[in-house]
Order: sequence, then structure tokens, then C-alpha cells
Amino acid sequence: MRQKIGILGATGMVGQRFIQLLENHPWFEVAWLAASDRSSGKPYGEAVRWKLDTPLPERIAAMPVSPATPEGAPRVIFAALDADIAREMEPQFAAAGCAVISNSSAFRMQEDVPLVIPEVNAEHLALVESQSWRRASGGYIVTNPNCSAIGLVLALKPIEERFGIEAIFVSTMQAVSGAGYPGVASLDILGNVVPFIRNEEEKMQEETLKLLGRLNGNRVEPLGAKMSAHCNRVAVEDGHTESVSIKLARKATREELIAAWAQFAPLKGRDLPTAPAQPVEFLAAEDRPQPRLDRMRGAGMAASVGRLRPCGLLDWKFTVLSHNTIRGAAGAALLNAELLVSLGKLDPVAVPA
Repeated sequence: MRQKIGILGATGMVGQRFIQLLENHPWFEVAWLAASDRSSGKPYGEAVRWKLDTPLPERIAAMPVSPATPEGAPRVIFAALDADIAREMEPQFAAAGCAVISNSSAFRMQEDVPLVIPEVNAEHLALVESQSWRRASGGYIVTNPNCSAIGLVLALKPIEERFGIEAIFVSTMQAVSGAGYPGVASLDILGNVVPFIRNEEEKMQEETLKLLGRLNGNRVEPLGAKMSAHCNRVAVEDGHTESVSIKLARKATREELIAAWAQFAPLKGRDLPTAPAQPVEFLAAEDRPQPRLDRMRGAGMAASVGRLRPCGLLDWKFTVLSHNTIRGAAGAALLNAELLVSLGKLDPVAVPA
């Protein structure tokens, strides 16, 4: 029997992507949808402007949109909220005993909240046990990273494990879908590059170092590397492309770096439905990866890496691409939920009376 789940922020672009990815999921069933007050009470099909390339499922279209409160919500909640709203609302659901699997930035850097990519730092999920909500009601919050950080960190993790990383430089070319809907006005982005995304560089730098950090008791010690990020919005629909340079703690050859990516399969044997068999795919062609051609590798859950070559400033440079609304948003949260199932952390827990 599939576990019933709810979606907070169900009418937004990430909420729609959750519905798309969950339509035939073997473990989870969408049973509750919530959005803003103006959508509450309407059938979902009337409340949403469906923008994805697959049809809105009829069952979901007929489902009423509930008020965004914990009353009547299932225990497992996928949250796709703006940070300001999430900061107020997600703790209410956690306090009511819900497992909140969040795509928001609101709590990513809070010390007792795990920021998780299952292939990278699954052990950080132990932090939920120190959350006050967990002790009081059994609820908790788990977050997935910013859409620009996740592809980068997937590419960096196998290298950091084998050789260590001392410095990271990254310049992003981020798709307009990362801004949600309606996103960036066409007159601002067509034929243009916007070299500013509010708070994006700060998020990318902080989150990358936390994700690659080590769990020490009830806190994460960030990776002790220097990092600089430049974030740009470009006229691409889906897929964040990033130019990366790194300085290694120990020297590595080109062949050793490619082998590190090829052999990176930390979830092998866990049988998580959304996990890609190869989370990092190296492309040998000199002009790849490209968003149009490579963003759907691993059903949109794999990071593609190419253009590996020596760097005259640091040690090595390469290009990484990931799908920002699948791997960088809804798919990331879904994979976190699957990992939580495999660890028994979506089971009800006994709490003090």
C-alpha cells in the first residue's frame, strides 16, 4: 500500500513537478494538496495554470485544494513554498507531527536541519533526531539544496572524497524556470544575460560547503575550502549550466578524475525508485553537456560533466549541467523522501504524552 503524501504550494512550478513525478510512484500517493487562500476550496484543475509537458492527471485535477494548515494533512509533506512563507508555515507542520521534506531555503542553514543530497551526505539525516519538533511530536524538517548547488556538489563529491578540494570557482548560466512562473519577463531575458540572482551566490557558497562537510555530533562542520560563485540568468528554459575550476589537495590525473565520476554510485543496492543508476555522467564530446541535449539524463536526476581540462589558475576545470526543476527541486526532495523510507524515518514514532 502506497504512503499518502501532501504537497504544500501545489499550484507553483515545483508543486506541479511534484505531481508529475509522483503520478506513478510505487511508494507514494498524492492525497492532499494545499496552496494560497485564493486557491483553497477549488478543484486543483481550476486553481492551477498547468505548465508542464505531460497532461495533468484527472484524479489530481478533481482533487480539492485544502487550506494550508496541518489539520487534515497526511504525515508526509512535500513543501514547495517561497522562503518567507516556508519560514512561518513549515514549523507548524513539523510541530503537528509531519515529516516536512522541503525545497525551500528557509531552514537549509539551520544547525539542526539536514541539508541533504542522498548520494553525497545521507548521514546528515541523523540531525532530525536533535530537532525539538521530533522530540515533541515526531515531526521534523529535511531540506534539499538550491538548484544551482546540487549539480555542482554531485560533480565535486567523488573528487573531494579521493583527492580533497581546497578551492572552488564556479560561474553559472541558470535557466529561467529557476525563477518560477511567470519567472523573468521576456523583454528582460530574450537576447540577454542577467548577471544577478538575488541571494543565489550566497546560497550556493554556503550550501556547497555544508553539503560537503562532515557530521560532528549534532552539527555539520563545513568543508574547509575557499569558494567563489558568480550566478547568471540566461534565456534557457530548463537546465543549469556551470563552469567550474577547482584546486585539489592532492594531485590527480585526468583519467583519475573521470574514474572517480564513473565509479561514484553510493546508492547502489538501496533500490530507491528515483535514484539515477549513474548520478554523474561524463561526456567526452568537446561541446557537451548542453541543456537541450543532456538535461534529461537519468530521467532528469543525473548531473552531466564535460570539458575536463587543466586550469591555468587552479588545477582542473570542467562544465557541469543538471535539470534545475527535477534534480534541483522536486526530484531532489522526492529522492530524500525515498531515502527516509529506507531508513525507517517516515514511520510513526512514539512521543511523550
